[in-house]
Amino acid sequence: MGKGSAAAGELAPLRPVAELADHLTAVTGVPVDEALLRRALTHRSYAYEMGGLPHNERLEFLGDSVLGLVVTTTLYEANPDDSEGQLAKLRAAVVNMRALADVGRTLGLGDHIFLGRGEETTGGRDKDSILADTVEAVIGAVYSCAGIEAAGELVHHLVDPLLAQSATLGAGLDWKTSLQEICSKHGLGSPEYSVTEDGPEHAKSFDAEVAIGGTLLGRGAGRTKKVAEQEAAAHAWTAIRDAHEAPVPTAGRPLVDPAHGA
Repeated sequence: MGKGSAAAGELAPLRPVAELADHLTAVTGVPVDEALLRRALTHRSYAYEMGGLPHNERLEFLGDSVLGLVVTTTLYEANPDDSEGQLAKLRAAVVNMRALADVGRTLGLGDHIFLGRGEETTGGRDKDSILADTVEAVIGAVYSCAGIEAAGELVHHLVDPLLAQSATLGAGLDWKTSLQEICSKHGLGSPEYSVTEDGPEHAKSFDAEVAIGGTLLGRGAGRTKKVAEQEAAAHAWTAIRDAHEAPVPTAGRPLVDPAHGA
């Protein structure tokens, strides 16, 4: 099928599969099979509407395992002194629906997905569950056509920034917990959140603000209250860190804790 083309009756994605295939090939260094990638981008709602086409759930199953293996291996090798429990928390900070959905958004993945009309009209292109599942399916497709080395390159490209970020978070590995910890450390008092919501029931949006000691330090927005509060907490944590502590250096690949050595 040609770039940007669609068969009669198809609800085509907003951007062509070939465009994403080219990007993945540039990231991994090997050709990515466009037909297999198309399957990875085919949501079951579209497959059913089109009479039972193959969809992406098997590739999602495969990609979930590949993602887990690459992330777990990276964490294991980079943090030789961490306990199994801490490694599991670090992995959970990356291998979760919200984090993977954000990865999908950075790829613009929503614009490439083949969706059924029902999902299309209810905002499916930006649903966390659909984006996260599609990220895993794309990883599965790359593994299936190009092997573990190429799939590993893609996983590192997608999640290394999240792994580096997780190393700066507190014991709870989320921004609200980390904000509470840094406020306590510097005697700033407890964060106070306020949240407003807007939009119809099926497509609500939330805006959050967080203040410490009466001073507004962070704002956030998202499709859920939790996402909006986490984003606000992240901004506030960064503001406090910059005001009271030396900035944490950005970790690069491989993700090695400086205290552990190379």
